[in-house]
Amino acid sequence: MLIKYFLSLFLLVSVLVSRDIAPLFTLRTSGLVSDFVVDEGRVYVATNSGSIDIFDLQTQKVVDRIVLEPIITARGETIPTAIHSVDRLNGKTLFVSSGSAGYRIVWVYENFELKKLVDIESKILAKKARFIDNEHILLGTFGSDVMLFDTNEGYRLYNSHISQSAMGGMVLSEDKQRMVMGDESGVVRIIDVATSDIIKKLPAQNLDNIYRIAYKNGTIITASQDRRVGVYPSQGQAYHLKSNFLVYAVGLSLDGKIGVYSSGTEHTLQLFDTQTRAKKERLIGHKAVVNKIEFLHSKIIISAGDEQRIFVWNLES
Repeated sequence: MLIKYFLSLFLLVSVLVSRDIAPLFTLRTSGLVSDFVVDEGRVYVATNSGSIDIFDLQTQKVVDRIVLEPIITARGETIPTAIHSVDRLNGKTLFVSSGSAGYRIVWVYENFELKKLVDIESKILAKKARFIDNEHILLGTFGSDVMLFDTNEGYRLYNSHISQSAMGGMVLSEDKQRMVMGDESGVVRIIDVATSDIIKKLPAQNLDNIYRIAYKNGTIITASQDRRVGVYPSQGQAYHLKSNFLVYAVGLSLDGKIGVYSSGTEHTLQLFDTQTRAKKERLIGHKAVVNKIEFLHSKIIISAGDEQRIFVWNLES
């Protein structure tokens, strides 16, 4: 009883001393943000306006853009090409865009040259594309297929169907040897990237579609339609936190000790301790649904959503 009393007191004090933090600054984008990646002090932002906006974090200015030609619809209308996924490695930019007939195109941009890796003729509904190394990329599709491509030879090393449910979140480990995937059923799987073998199927903490996954230092957290944040610590039992609204995005500090999730109709970001479950600071300022949160390092967080801004937060401010 005494231990429970002190634990309850600790959690109460944690809530009382937590504070709201406004963004350090925001970056205005050319369209609504669907994805972003940070590389060597620059943020590469995928938008629905047919552009990847490239910002320098130090100057807080746009330094370049990768722009795609618009799409001509079946009705002859011209619309911007939505870009859904972006990644970076060794000076290369990898991204997924909409194509005609609902299919997706996978591109790589290097040395001011744009090259198609996967065209619409392949009829692949790619959701995300990620670099594994200079010669290999991993694709995840809406139908929960995972494909490893050799970009030099232009062929698939494998095409594996992982789940009968639609793919939700997909994220790689820091060494890119493991992939964690969630789906519409709420199940989380750890997959070997080299073989596509399922290493482990985790006990489900979510009952519905998983939107996003974060995976750092062995800890996994999930954002789900069931208003739960699934937490799978590197040590200890899995658990979930309940939210009062659908959870669209999650993030993890590099050591896996601090988690963050989108919370409530006001689109705040709630930080918490992944071991003690204690809530910490809230990040306030978003005006629309948040779809991605990343820790740049232990004190800097970058987030974005269905609005024309990238938010940068300093937890020490």
